[in-house]
Amino acid sequence: MNPISKLALSVAVMLAPLASAQEKEKKPGNPIDPGWYADPEGIVFGNEYWVFPTYSAPYDQQTHFDAFSSPDLKKWTKHEKIFDTGDIKWAKRAMWAPSIIEKGGKYYLFFAANDIQNDQQEGGIGVAVANKPQGPYKDLLGKPLIDKFHNGAQPIDGFVFHDDDGSYYFIYGGWRHCNITKLKDDFTGFIPFEGGETFKEITPKGYVEGPFVFKKDGKYYFMWSEGGWTGPDYKVAYAISDSLIGPHERIGVVLQQDPAVGTGAGHHSVIHNKKDDSWYIVYHRHPLGDKDGNHRVTCVDKLEFDEKGLIKPVKMTFEGVAASPLK
Repeated sequence: MNPISKLALSVAVMLAPLASAQEKEKKPGNPIDPGWYADPEGIVFGNEYWVFPTYSAPYDQQTHFDAFSSPDLKKWTKHEKIFDTGDIKWAKRAMWAPSIIEKGGKYYLFFAANDIQNDQQEGGIGVAVANKPQGPYKDLLGKPLIDKFHNGAQPIDGFVFHDDDGSYYFIYGGWRHCNITKLKDDFTGFIPFEGGETFKEITPKGYVEGPFVFKKDGKYYFMWSEGGWTGPDYKVAYAISDSLIGPHERIGVVLQQDPAVGTGAGHHSVIHNKKDDSWYIVYHRHPLGDKDGNHRVTCVDKLEFDEKGLIKPVKMTFEGVAASPLK
């Protein structure tokens, strides 16, 4: 080997670790975006994964929503300001905790606004509609869908659930109370249950906020967040039931802080890739050492089950998940 070749080889060997490190930095992982985002709702629309999070900022600045889409959970596209308080006349401040569903070719985005503390204040849970997941969205009702406290539940943190029989349900609530109600087909109001009750309380033990439901093998997996969202001990617990109404008996915690990765892990959602039957949890956490409660980042990790169908404790990572294309 001539001297020039030896020199080139030496340089290549010296640069290899640097190139490897740079390549590692280029690979998307957790968080999915460097910005402050929380309360993420993950869902599949066609051949794309979508995540709709809260823009995590002080309440007077938390007045718009961004969204993210990906073909494989690795490469994410940011869709900025899909709508804000300028599109919702009754929303004055603090919009958060979105939940979305597609029906009849339209996309319905439910959200909390104004952080009302009593029935005399204007705000609660609203719904906006668009022809595409990325918007633009417009207010469906011109007023909140839920603007009062029922069964002690603050009208925040909603989740819309489409059951196998075609019915749509709305599950929501803060202040340690959780309600379920049945939605009309056009999402403009509610259908009372057989007993005449419109808002039925289904609060499990330990519940604080952030409900989410998915169905697997004929069972309803009901999940929620516990603890305070600004603190390190925020976490996710769950129950399994034969009925959406419950009873939902708490089984245990599946997501919580990891002193090597992050704290305050909670307010999550679940995505299912039916192609290969893989499951993923989308959640927020606080970066290590960061004491600002609004500094939350959105992450995706694997959700796995044991042979009995119980959820295994989630291992939070910086790397994220392997690519999981939908087509």
